[in-house]
Amino acid sequence: MSHKIADDIVRLCRTLGEPGRDLVILAEGNVSGRATPETMFVKASGSNMATAARKDLVEVRLAPLLALLDDDTADDETVARVLMESLVDSEDKRPSVEALLHAVCQEYGGTPVVAHTHPVSVNALLCSDQATELVSGTLFPDQVVVLGKHQLLIPYTDPGLQLARIARLELQHHIAAFGGPPKALYLVNHGMFALGQSATEALQITEMAVKCARIIGGALSIGNTTHLSEPDAERIDSRPDEHLRRKELLSPGGPHQ
Repeated sequence: MSHKIADDIVRLCRTLGEPGRDLVILAEGNVSGRATPETMFVKASGSNMATAARKDLVEVRLAPLLALLDDDTADDETVARVLMESLVDSEDKRPSVEALLHAVCQEYGGTPVVAHTHPVSVNALLCSDQATELVSGTLFPDQVVVLGKHQLLIPYTDPGLQLARIARLELQHHIAAFGGPPKALYLVNHGMFALGQSATEALQITEMAVKCARIIGGALSIGNTTHLSEPDAERIDSRPDEHLRRKELLSPGGPHQ
């Protein structure tokens, strides 16, 4: 199973890294996938998504990373040391510091595949005073089908340990409020995380978030956004045919397989 997950993650890295998608450049972004109940694969620090290969993934233990969240004495040196100590193979490359947030999303978000990107259209909003538009309501039916009714926006926080701590707290609040984790987690002045049950879903979430950002940008250039009413959004979220469409999108014969 772990070999298949590694292959899926490499393919997802390469797809997200395609230049025409405007999701990442250079060594931006990273992807993780649950390898075993105790470990995950994550892209190594400094590796390029567009040219990712199996050698660019490292397998890390989640327990030491998650333990850092409650270590009030941890500093940058501690984080660097624990990242290396978390490696299943001590000869592997260094994991990205954002492995901490991947661990949080997998453990608290309950999603085995996490994709972090910096889409130009999404970051245009996240780097403006209109970032809340990404999470302020539902714009169109397919947004609900792929992203659900509620996404999560996190204020700018220093990447690494502090961001992982804030994200854990915000995820817990979100789950308590809405009964489940978000599909998309937006980081102000930074980028987005897609929380998927598979590589296919993580890609679909990223693509839909990009479409939403483009629509928001277009709407704001004309006037203001207009959201679906809560009853209308709930109707889309609960319709049997939309449940079937979600299932078909994620089927082995669905998109991006």
